[in-house]
Amino acid sequence: MAKPKVAVLRTKPETVLDDYRRLCELAGLKDALDPSATTILKDNISWHLMYPGSNTTPWQLEGTILALKDAGFDDLVDVHNKTVVTIADLGDRYNKFGPVLEKYEVPKKYNFNPADMAWIEHRPKAPMLVLDKIFPNGIYLPDFFFGKNIVHLPTVKTHSYTTTTGAMKNAFGGLLNVNRHMTHTWIHDTLVDLLAIQKEIHTGVFATMDGTTAGSGPGPRTLVPHRKDVILASSDQVAIDAVSAQMMGFDPMTIDYIAHATERGLGVGDPSGIEIVGDGDAAAERWNFEVGVNLGTGMGMLLWRSPLRIFQKLLFQTPIVKIFIFASEYYHDKFWYPSRGKKVVDDWLSTSEWGKLFESYPG
Repeated sequence: MAKPKVAVLRTKPETVLDDYRRLCELAGLKDALDPSATTILKDNISWHLMYPGSNTTPWQLEGTILALKDAGFDDLVDVHNKTVVTIADLGDRYNKFGPVLEKYEVPKKYNFNPADMAWIEHRPKAPMLVLDKIFPNGIYLPDFFFGKNIVHLPTVKTHSYTTTTGAMKNAFGGLLNVNRHMTHTWIHDTLVDLLAIQKEIHTGVFATMDGTTAGSGPGPRTLVPHRKDVILASSDQVAIDAVSAQMMGFDPMTIDYIAHATERGLGVGDPSGIEIVGDGDAAAERWNFEVGVNLGTGMGMLLWRSPLRIFQKLLFQTPIVKIFIFASEYYHDKFWYPSRGKKVVDDWLSTSEWGKLFESYPG
């Protein structure tokens, strides 16, 4: 059996759009997707506020659209999701997705808008590790996702709950509704179940991953940004997550969601079984990133992973959950961002070439 390909390229602001087009060609985008099907662009809004390393970049979105059009995929739709602590419209605006989508006449839909899509029960053919137990009354998915290609657009970053996050985690927002926080105790196996479901409902799956500014520390929001000038792409969601994890300095097979997906034959997480195409020296870098926690994620770890998890049903499946939602929103948006994050953003915008490229986008 042929090894899955992960394309890795070095890039710079002056050439990044052409580099994304070459990246996707190297990774086999054309063969990974069904040309007769609509293609969903699933952007990543980890934080509606713009913060380097946290969200899909406008050049990632634009470069991926150009690569898809080069390959003959013109029927494109961008899909936003929301979480209990992120606001999709603000994320679209602050991260400058809207002008890019308008430029290429790509419509956008919301998985939480009944006018755009309905949630229907799906009975997976693949045996589930945890989702059928977490949601005993049925696994519900957005009907719009069925029978379509999907292209995920994550970034290279760490995550307090999953060590790293990438292509597999990006399905979390699109396929699960706002009650997805109920899965956090079992988040690794949730991602494995979602990948199995994706293989059942999508006509093709692909991902581009932006590491122009990568994030270390207490992700997916309050990160320490590092300029790395790399981009990745693959049709194997496990393999691209494994390669990015290894570049960040982690052994991918010690990360449960990568290891368990590999064990179930949903992709290849063992680097020895992955073919790197493009700039192999970039893929060989090891950045020694670290996973951290902040006040919000630390409290989450305590309530989801410690013996206190016996109170989950009371705390997260009753109106009490609104207290935690408010606390997270206040901490991240009203305390951390003004007191610490804004300086990081201002420095990035004024001193980084990637920040200056971001400023050049309208919006």
